[in-house]
Amino acid sequence: MEGNGKRKPITILMADDDDEDRMMTKKAWDNSRLANDLRFVEDGEELMEYLGRRGEYADPASSPRPGLILLDLNMPKMDGREALREIKSTPELRRIPIVVLTTPKAEEDIFRSYDLGANSFISKPVTFDRLVAIIQQIGTYWFELVETP
Repeated sequence: MEGNGKRKPITILMADDDDEDRMMTKKAWDNSRLANDLRFVEDGEELMEYLGRRGEYADPASSPRPGLILLDLNMPKMDGREALREIKSTPELRRIPIVVLTTPKAEEDIFRSYDLGANSFISKPVTFDRLVAIIQQIGTYWFELVETP
């Protein structure tokens, strides 16, 4: 902890295939004035490459380990459910908190996400103002209240 009671900023990695959702999340993040580093990958395969430090993500200096993952379930190549299962079954990755931030297709998505090890499930908001509010709440909860490994 730093002297002001807040922890050192961490890297947040968002896995979402939708350009507009990534852009809106970045804008909401900036509006929320969170000091954390927000990075993006576009699908589950790219997420696993980042976490496994493969390919363009091989250098830890340019691809720091995330302290939190925001995960969309509905992505091409490897969807969020498959990525969540793989992350939570990998000993060196399983402690990274994962917040599923997605458009649920069914209530089953919520149950299945928790069964696979998600730490939280949030439905994507419809309005930008609601997205800003959610990002602020994520910031308060994950970066000020919760103790993470």
